Amino acid sequence: MTASALALWSCGLFFLVGLLTGVWKYVQIRGSDKARAHYYVDIAHRASLMYAFACLVLERFAVLSVWPEWVNVLAVLASVLFFALAVGSYILHGALKDTRNQLQKPHAFGAGSLPAWLISGFMWVLVIAEIGGFLVLFAGFAAAP
Repeated sequence: MTASALALWSCGLFFLVGLLTGVWKYVQIRGSDKARAHYYVDIAHRASLMYAFACLVLERFAVLSVWPEWVNVLAVLASVLFFALAVGSYILHGALKDTRNQLQKPHAFGAGSLPAWLISGFMWVLVIAEIGGFLVLFAGFAAAP
């Protein structure tokens, strides 16, 4: 699969998840006395839509990059993988209704909690992968004649 195709498939899937979580959000709003969905259901909805459009940005830079296709694929994959893991965590917390802030200690996970080092480590890897993936594509674009 090309980097462009990977980014477009990811765009479509994130957009679909955004639409589906929008329905979930609406159902929760309708069933709430305060007309509100759970915090993380709302975040999952908005983040999915945002990441769909971010994938279009990745797709365009992958097309314009001068790097070999395998480099562009890895760069897109790094960003998209962590977009998906972020949305997945939002969906999980929305379904479990276990927290309004997954970064607040103790780090709630269902009835238990996760160790701080795990959350911190995940966040730093996410930062490196998402920014690094884009920087590779941007550098490939910048290096074009």
